[in-house]
Amino acid sequence: MLVSGELGSGKTTLVRGACHALGVDEPVTSPTFTIGHRYQGTCTVSHLDLYRLGGLGSEEPGVLEDYLRPDAISFVEWPTALEGTFEAEALGEVSVAARVELRHAGGDVREIDVEAPA
Repeated sequence: MLVSGELGSGKTTLVRGACHALGVDEPVTSPTFTIGHRYQGTCTVSHLDLYRLGGLGSEEPGVLEDYLRPDAISFVEWPTALEGTFEAEALGEVSVAARVELRHAGGDVREIDVEAPA
């Protein structure tokens, strides 16, 4: 699942709720400075935050391979940081189940758009 939205729009909160629904018992935190976290619940869950990446060019080859795997459910925050490159090169055998966009709608209210590929 690709999760987009402004800073503070609730991306990590959405992922945290999904992880807990998938049986993850440990605290789910933002991986902004580590690129990703892996959790074990009823299945393997990966949580990536690509905010600090400007592209894959300056990163180690395969930097995302441990997280984007066919045997895991992956949540990717800030996927637009790798516009074009992300889907074409980094996903490999992994498919995008949904794209979620979160927007501030005043106070604690958020607007959420969900797009599932055809």
